Amino acid sequence: MSPPLLTQWVRTVWQPRRGLAIAEACIIGIVAALSAVFLKFGSGWVGTWRVQSSHIFPAWLVLPTIGLCFGFLAGLLVERLAPEASGSGIPHVKASLANLPVRLSWRVAVVKLLSATIALGSGITLGRQGPTVQVGAALAGGMSRLVPTSPDHRRQMIAAGAGAGLAAAFNAPIAGVLFVIEELLQDLSGLTLGTAIIASFIGGVVSRLLGGRSLLLNLELNKSLSSFSIPEIPFFLVLGILAGLLAALFNKGIIESIKLYRSLHISLPLRVALAGFISGIIVAFLPSSFRDNTGLREFVIAGSVNPSLAAFAFCAQFILTLIAFGSGAPGGLFAPSLILGSCLGYIVGVAEVQLFGFGSTTTYALAGMGAFFSAVSKVPITAIVIVFEMTTDFNLVLPLMIGSVTSYLVADKLMPGSLYSRLLQFNGINIEKPVPIEGILTKLTAQDVMQQRVETLDAEMSLDEVMQAFSRSHHRGFPIVEEGKLVGIITQSDLLKIRDRNLASSTPVRAIMTPQPVTVTPKHNLGNVLYLLDRYQISRLPVVEGRRLIGIITRADIIRAEADSLNCEHREHGPQPEPSYVVYQTRSPSTGRGRLLVPVANPETAAILIQMAAAIARDRHYEIECLQVILVSRQSSPSETPVRTAKSRRLLRNAEVLGKKWNIPVHTQIRVAHDAAQAILETITERHIDLILMGWKGSTSTPGRIFGDVVDTVIRQATCEVVLVKLGYKNTEISPQASSPPQFNRWLVPMAGGPNARMAIKLLPALVTLGQDPKIRLTRVFKPSELEPDMRVLEEAIRQLVRRRKLSSTVIAAPIEADSVSEGVINLVKSEGYDVVVLGASREGMLQQVMKGNIPEAIASGVDSTVILVRGAINN
Repeated sequence: MSPPLLTQWVRTVWQPRRGLAIAEACIIGIVAALSAVFLKFGSGWVGTWRVQSSHIFPAWLVLPTIGLCFGFLAGLLVERLAPEASGSGIPHVKASLANLPVRLSWRVAVVKLLSATIALGSGITLGRQGPTVQVGAALAGGMSRLVPTSPDHRRQMIAAGAGAGLAAAFNAPIAGVLFVIEELLQDLSGLTLGTAIIASFIGGVVSRLLGGRSLLLNLELNKSLSSFSIPEIPFFLVLGILAGLLAALFNKGIIESIKLYRSLHISLPLRVALAGFISGIIVAFLPSSFRDNTGLREFVIAGSVNPSLAAFAFCAQFILTLIAFGSGAPGGLFAPSLILGSCLGYIVGVAEVQLFGFGSTTTYALAGMGAFFSAVSKVPITAIVIVFEMTTDFNLVLPLMIGSVTSYLVADKLMPGSLYSRLLQFNGINIEKPVPIEGILTKLTAQDVMQQRVETLDAEMSLDEVMQAFSRSHHRGFPIVEEGKLVGIITQSDLLKIRDRNLASSTPVRAIMTPQPVTVTPKHNLGNVLYLLDRYQISRLPVVEGRRLIGIITRADIIRAEADSLNCEHREHGPQPEPSYVVYQTRSPSTGRGRLLVPVANPETAAILIQMAAAIARDRHYEIECLQVILVSRQSSPSETPVRTAKSRRLLRNAEVLGKKWNIPVHTQIRVAHDAAQAILETITERHIDLILMGWKGSTSTPGRIFGDVVDTVIRQATCEVVLVKLGYKNTEISPQASSPPQFNRWLVPMAGGPNARMAIKLLPALVTLGQDPKIRLTRVFKPSELEPDMRVLEEAIRQLVRRRKLSSTVIAAPIEADSVSEGVINLVKSEGYDVVVLGASREGMLQQVMKGNIPEAIASGVDSTVILVRGAINN
């Protein structure tokens, strides 16, 4: 194939083709089905062994022990290998499809599969259908990375994987498609619907061939027992109302259960182990039929129980599910919803039979399954189709419709919105207004964001001239033009050909350039541009009309466009500052109530700052976010500038070691940026920081700045709490590897009664743990003209420290007389040798101009001791 024909072929086939999507959907369906069958038989085998062991040995001993050990193992797998695999998994899939940075990969799929098998086999009362949905989506997400595609194509594949997972779990292909449309993606486009149908169909068929039917019931018997007549409509309405009320209570209980477990402040393995232990104790004293959840559901549907036992089963399953799900165990709510619905429906059916002598308890049990499932998950159409596909009984269609729609309306009235969206909101993720990245990628074109001024090289230039052009510019590549038309491109990697071929310096550039480069037209959207950049692993694309070069577009241009859109900005005049770029990050389990940010820059002081952060985090149950900023020239793009991170990573690893020692989650990241303050503010916004702890050297040479360019900007713009630390001379000599804490034993806290002084008091109980036998003095500066100092502020602070905060350190209150606050505090520190001074100051007070006097800065600069300045959170 000649070069022009090859170029034309590349231009026509590089976009994700329908055939490629169909092939991916087929593979996803098969893999999702295999994983569903593995989870079904794996958890069934472990569960069978558990039930048999409970008959051989005392159940009160075996069941709690298995629940404790297996629960801990499942939680440990999730926490150590893939924290995204906790819970049912459906909220994670929903967040990923809403363009949020939630990881869905093969690693998540494998960990979810193994941990769910262990957890469900241990007797925890959860279902395998939710995990199967996440496994299918994660497998699809991992597969989509093998062939670089556009974001839209990847989302379609993830949605298809989720649908295939649900179809394989229930052997219900249509329900898998409807669940994608109704709950996850809300997308009816041809390609999305087509791939979801194919993946779900294959998943359902393969699962049925390998794993048998979901309900091991005699279908003919089931059809003969099911019935429906017009007089029964009021009873199905009652069933729907009851299901809606109890499902709303169930959803509320789920949220409260999660809150309760989090209030314990224990790790995920311990939470799951505790849930397994409690569940084992409860099940051990229940009838033996409660040890097999699937068997219990079929027992109820077949009408082999009495109403009292069904009511008892409903209450037991209700409580056991809340205990299990709140712990974060890898398991879903689909199966528990079906069991609860079958019990509720059976009770209503028995009531009708006893009152009027007609009706089928089996019909009510199956209709109750759909009604309760619909009310819990807020997917009435999916609920109807799931039960219908599992039973293939047309007599159930009308009862299912009445019960499911009624329960949905009642539950949505009491608790509006999806449970999975609520679970995400509970974790600080709001997908009601998803990040409009995809809208940007599809609406903006290359012409909208390209750089129109392009530095080019002529095709007849010599290699010597080309080398000089590279040495004078920060660009990594140049388009090669001939008579205004693009004929090739040369990059820094092409320059290696000069040495390899031993070419003369007078050789024309066309000898080493890449001819017929991949290009885009001005009308291609950013999604297509991004696909090309990923597909061919390049950093820039020429924009051409015909063969005429009209511009160039880079990854940095796309990042700027996304940032401008997210900030509701539009670039009209010149280039905008580029956002910082994350080149390295680590994540720990998010188990804290909030986050504390520590920007670390100086290795000599980083150790003490991290110890302070750890003390505060342990007291407040916070997570720590350690940030290292690497500055680059404004002439280069942060996202394209190569940097060395070895020293920064070593510094951050010290924080991780301390976090493990104190059992505090520590996240780390390294950002490349033009401006350190900008990078810090971006981190505060992106990571939802509650408090920032910064170091300050004690002086600044920047004109017009109080604390320096970076610190002043953060104090002015950061809305979270700010703690500024100027370390004393004797504390800055501690090495980063020092295990002994700094000597912070004598503390001085000047107070005037402002709100930030109270913030300083709240920090004291955490900070004083850094010293040995600390002694605290609260003081208030009064002028000689005052007859008697007002001690009420100091007395209230002592009460707050000793009674409310239960501080055991020695605390005294003593005023001092001086002409000015800064003078009095400085003299007191020097005369009595205090190690630390803690000051509360407002944003305005900390940034007050020098001509008016700056008390915090004056005190911090005037003493050799450590000074801690505290500013509370503000609202812009």
